[in-house]
Amino acid sequence: MTDAQQASDDIRFMGRAIALAKARMGQTWPNPAVGCVIVRDGEVVAEAATAPGGRPHAEEQAVPAAGEKAKGATAYVTMEPCGARSSGRTSCSNYLIEAGVARVVVAAVDPSPFASGRGVERLRKAGMEVETGLLAPEAAVLYEGYLHRVETGRPMVRVSDDGEGFDARFAASPKADLATELKRLGEAGYTRVWVSPGDLADALAAQGLLTR
Repeated sequence: MTDAQQASDDIRFMGRAIALAKARMGQTWPNPAVGCVIVRDGEVVAEAATAPGGRPHAEEQAVPAAGEKAKGATAYVTMEPCGARSSGRTSCSNYLIEAGVARVVVAAVDPSPFASGRGVERLRKAGMEVETGLLAPEAAVLYEGYLHRVETGRPMVRVSDDGEGFDARFAASPKADLATELKRLGEAGYTRVWVSPGDLADALAAQGLLTR
């Protein structure tokens, strides 16, 4: 396979992983929606996205589904596989290592305490070829709310007409302590919430709490 063909395939399969994850947006909090596509000899042998409720993760579904075909394969993952799990269960990076996956292509590095580059480092130490940043701008919407909560403790708030792809609708009085209300939602695991245009949206914008 030529380099140009490999690059074209990489874009196509990562695009599929992103599409899988986008279909789960709003259903996986407190975890981000992640897509994983496992490819061997140019053919998809398994694919999965984070399950509703945030577990199981995409990789821990796709790897068993691929079975022996995962050996020597390439995994396309929209976010860095976790290097450790808060539950103490097998990490996604270990699933890929134990399955014998040869190459991992990642759209975005995960800044959370359970990844933060450790997943990529663990994969490389195991001898895997790892590439990061493919289609990162296209994947950004998948984890923008998750990153916002990691950085601020609050879910991201955007104006929406229908709330599609959001975790929940944010309802509060425009006169309330909106930062505190959002902190409570962040502590509950919400990553991306929406409001309709109007007084509440205006109040959030005035306090710097609304993402345009």
